[in-house]
Amino acid sequence: MSELQPRFGDDGLITAVVQDANTSEVLMVAHMNRDAWEATLRTRRATFFSRSRQQLWEKGETSGNTMHLRAVRIDCDGDAVLLQVHADGPACHTGERTCFFTEVDDVSNGRT
Repeated sequence: MSELQPRFGDDGLITAVVQDANTSEVLMVAHMNRDAWEATLRTRRATFFSRSRQQLWEKGETSGNTMHLRAVRIDCDGDAVLLQVHADGPACHTGERTCFFTEVDDVSNGRT
């Protein structure tokens, strides 16, 4: 296990990419401050920092769609983290499995 620690930005936050531990599907992207990081490691449940509400929130605290930590990785620069989780339900507040359900452009049409 690496001793690399996350490098929080000037705003005290780090980007957290959340991925399904079984399928590798990206479920959501959120932000963590040091308290959210420590809570996630301590409880093994994904906890984030809400920039709009300026407070911690554990994923699933109101919806029941808790995300259980299976692995955590830090990128090579230390300025982003990857949480691999088992999710009890949809990741998106809309009820979709992933927050990335909207396709912007159809790249399957052969353009490079």
